[in-house]
Amino acid sequence: MRILVTPRSMSAAGSPALDRLTAAGYEIVTPSPGRQPTTEELLEAVPGVVGWVAGVEPIGADVLARADRLRVISRNGAGSDAIDARAAADRGVLVLTARGANAQGVAELALALALMGLRGLPEAADALRAGTWRRSTGREAAGRTLGIVGYGAIGRRLAGLARGLEMTVVAHDPFVTAADVPLLPLDDLLRTSEVVSLHVPPSPGGPLLGAAELALLRDDVVLLNTARSTLVDEAALLAEIRSGRIAFYSVDAFDREPPAPSELLREARVLPTPHLGAATAESSRRAAEAAVDNLLAALAA
Repeated sequence: MRILVTPRSMSAAGSPALDRLTAAGYEIVTPSPGRQPTTEELLEAVPGVVGWVAGVEPIGADVLARADRLRVISRNGAGSDAIDARAAADRGVLVLTARGANAQGVAELALALALMGLRGLPEAADALRAGTWRRSTGREAAGRTLGIVGYGAIGRRLAGLARGLEMTVVAHDPFVTAADVPLLPLDDLLRTSEVVSLHVPPSPGGPLLGAAELALLRDDVVLLNTARSTLVDEAALLAEIRSGRIAFYSVDAFDREPPAPSELLREARVLPTPHLGAATAESSRRAAEAAVDNLLAALAA
């Protein structure tokens, strides 16, 4: 029986977690070692596989239609928005995620980006590289209000780190009724937070932060998006950045990776990163182990 393995971090040079799959008698298939597979490669590889350890690659209805023996897709991350959930359900394919495995890595990246934004580090570094000695007055984290949108595993880790820097933390999450920080309506959080960090999945209804929501943000806000680029309306955000109201915007995960060049990504106050949130040795190891655990348990059920 064959298992398809497509995460870049697991297929490049192999992963110790995969040894447990071969020990259990499964044959491992890696159509594109070290890179994200194309749809054409998936269409060719998926027939006959019973399980799939998946990365961030899109898994659409066309690919699932070729999955004649597939029983379970196990993501090595927390999100499953790249998978056509309806098509998977129609074919009886179970979709599992490694929830919480990358929480520490993403939370640490968000905190690092918050500090960079508060101190204006990207613009200062760009000026120095261009031969200009320009010092600007930054802001210390202590005493600043951090608004966390989405208070799950990542949001809670980030809150703990931020409190260690004496930041005031508030959160918004319609699915959480009790928390160790004040829970606010989204509009109130946007109006009052000096740093806003997004940790929610994308919504099929459109961006979470459109023009109306972005207009609520405080002047000189630091806006962090380590979740998905589609959470923020790009055109509205670009206008706000060019107006000078937003001090810093960082985005780590994109709807298409690598993203196409854009005016937003070229802005001096925008720091795009290539999906680095879970790109730590520790997060990769935890995510791989969790994905394999989930897959083996589901196949044994």
